[in-house]
Amino acid sequence: MQREDWDRKYSAVEHLWSVKPNRFLVGEVAELPPGRALDLACGEGQNAIWLATLGWDVVGVDFSEAAIVKARARAERERVQTEFVCSDLLEYQPPARAFDLVLLLYLHLPAAARRQILAMASAALAGGGTLVLVGHDLTNLTDGVGGPSDASVLYTPDEIALELPELETEKAARVLRNVDGEERDAVDVLVRARRPKPS
Repeated sequence: MQREDWDRKYSAVEHLWSVKPNRFLVGEVAELPPGRALDLACGEGQNAIWLATLGWDVVGVDFSEAAIVKARARAERERVQTEFVCSDLLEYQPPARAFDLVLLLYLHLPAAARRQILAMASAALAGGGTLVLVGHDLTNLTDGVGGPSDASVLYTPDEIALELPELETEKAARVLRNVDGEERDAVDVLVRARRPKPS
């Protein structure tokens, strides 16, 4: 989808996504001490704002201006200090080795674009920092519910782990996610990887 399509989707409803943080993210960062976090494809900012309430210094980035406007408004309403940036992730250049946590949740692009963004995300991660990726698994097409219907933008845990060669994979798994009103669960990918600390 183009930027204008996403702007229309975000403008059409009060909340396009849940206002709560992603359940898998909550589990993966529970034990991490707050630091600097980068939320790529942050949407309406629910994950960035939640992290900020825990003491994280967060930058959220999305290419939809409508999403960023909503994220900024919510952060202001909730009196949460969070920076939101409107930028295409294929052009965005965060500072290198600057973040203790980098998030990529439900970003689905063709493989070449995905690899470019994963390389950027990896480069932004400081020594000892953690990258968390959650997305729709390839098998969700046949075994799950919801998500993209285009197999070319889906992936597997092993594919993502291979596309993060500078990081140490701590978890690469398929996880099930209950979807309200559906008989089947969604099948997601959950990858957590860490940049080794400098010796």
